[in-house]
Amino acid sequence: MTALSPGPSGLPVLPVPEFPARDHRQGSSGAVAFTTGHHFTHDGHADPGALAETAAVPLSVILQVTKRCDFNCGFCSETLQMADPTLDQLDTIRASLAGVQRVFLSGGEPLLRRDLPEIVDMYSGFIIGLPTNATRGLVMAPRLAGKVAFVNIGFDGPRSTFSRVRGDYDKAMTGVRAFMEAGLPISLSAVVLRSTVHALPYLYQIADVLDAGKLKLILPLRKGNALGLPEREFITVDEAHDAFERLTELRTTHDWRPAVRMTPWTQETEGHMIVIEPNGSAQAWPVYDQPDLFLKLGNLLEEPVTAIWDRYPYKANHYAKYLGRSIYTATRSGP
Repeated sequence: MTALSPGPSGLPVLPVPEFPARDHRQGSSGAVAFTTGHHFTHDGHADPGALAETAAVPLSVILQVTKRCDFNCGFCSETLQMADPTLDQLDTIRASLAGVQRVFLSGGEPLLRRDLPEIVDMYSGFIIGLPTNATRGLVMAPRLAGKVAFVNIGFDGPRSTFSRVRGDYDKAMTGVRAFMEAGLPISLSAVVLRSTVHALPYLYQIADVLDAGKLKLILPLRKGNALGLPEREFITVDEAHDAFERLTELRTTHDWRPAVRMTPWTQETEGHMIVIEPNGSAQAWPVYDQPDLFLKLGNLLEEPVTAIWDRYPYKANHYAKYLGRSIYTATRSGP
């Protein structure tokens, strides 16, 4: 796989809440920064594997505060239901995550939790990313203003594409506008199918018009609802690379500003995510030889993230992905 350049260092750093005390043990290799493109960058050229080996904790984790969702996307991998964690359980997990920089408060659809603002307050010591379909944005945006680093909105293209693969375009767009009116930075995220590749330029233009920090593109995984997708919907890594190159050519032509990142599922990206389920169970994801693509690492209701990290076998992949070394990337341009 040929990875595109992650771009120059020295990008402006996004204002976020102060982090809790932590020891990344990175020494002279330099600090990892979080940028206005809503991704991490490193101020040097250190090997991600070397950074990972000297780190005590992951850079980023995904915490599922619910499994419930009001959409039923055909590509969704997370369809098994589980009871929501209580606030006390979430507080225990929060304490166990000391030292981690970014936490995605994810789902399911996290905005279905009426107490989400309280959860956000609880996790205020972290960089908070909030993945959402935005359908409850009108209700929740004012209560979240100034409290999260960015809102990552699932958004697959213009109205016809969005409506076919995800749900109610107009309801989601109403939520997007509510987040923007509340001053919350946004990014867009899409699962790329063969039937939606043609819509990517329009999606990128939408991201530019909305002044999104980033457009994140991922390929579907064979789990959950995606097991029912026709095989033709799964594009190859080479096709993903070609689509990304065409997109970045159009970016140059039209001066689109958001960062854009595409994650193909290769040996270099296997297991790069750490997903914490509502019951506290921490999983490496996606691990290709596991039936559900999850490799259990431990439970954050019972032990700290340092113990999870010690037994995590994909440290180098984790750092390489989040620093943009193993995926296709173009950084945010312009002001």
